[in-house]
Amino acid sequence: MYGAARALIRFVLWPYFRVKAAGRQNIPRSGPVILAPVHRSNLDSPLLAPLTRRRFRALAKESLVSMRPMAWFLVALGAFPVRRGSADRESIRAARSLLDTGAMLLVFPEGGRQTGDHIADLFDGTAYLAAKTGAVVVPVGISGTEAAMPMGARIPRPRRVCVAVGQPIPPPDRKAPRSVLREWTTTLTAGLQEAQDTAISLG
Repeated sequence: MYGAARALIRFVLWPYFRVKAAGRQNIPRSGPVILAPVHRSNLDSPLLAPLTRRRFRALAKESLVSMRPMAWFLVALGAFPVRRGSADRESIRAARSLLDTGAMLLVFPEGGRQTGDHIADLFDGTAYLAAKTGAVVVPVGISGTEAAMPMGARIPRPRRVCVAVGQPIPPPDRKAPRSVLREWTTTLTAGLQEAQDTAISLG
C-alpha cells in the first residue's frame, strides 16, 4: 500500500506540481530519524514521500485522518492521529516506540499550518522526542504548497512546489534539562529557516 501511494505521488502529483527537490542525500538511510518540515498546506506530508525510499510514519490531526480522499493517502503513508489541544500521551508513546525501532517519523515542529515564509515559534515536542529516542532531526523547507492548496481549498492548483532538505541536526542529550531543549529548538528554528529559504530560491 505504501509503495503504491508513493508511486502515485511520484508519477502523478510531482509532475502536476512540477516538484523540484534538493538535498535528498541529507536524509539518513538508516537509524531513527525525525523529518521536520515546515507546514503550509495539507499537501506537505504526501509530497515528501518520494524524497526517500525509506518509509516514514507521520503524526496527523484527527480531522485529516477522517477526511477523504486525503485520509487514504495519509493512512497509506503511515499516518496516525493526534488529538490537537491535548497532550495525547498515547500518540507520544506511539511516536517514541516507532523511533525506538529505528523508524523515520514525520513531525511538523510548527504544529498546525502557518502562512508565509517565516518560521513560526516551534514547539518543544520535537526536541523531547529527539532527546528520548536519539533520533537525528532533518529540517525540510517547502515552498509553493500554500499557493497550490491554501487553507479552505478543496482542489489543489497546479503551482510549482520546491522542497529543500537541510543538514541533519544531532539530538539533545537524553537527560537534557528544559533550558537545553529550548536552546536546541532555537537551533532547529535556524536550520528550518535556512531550508525554507533554499526551497524558495529553487523556484
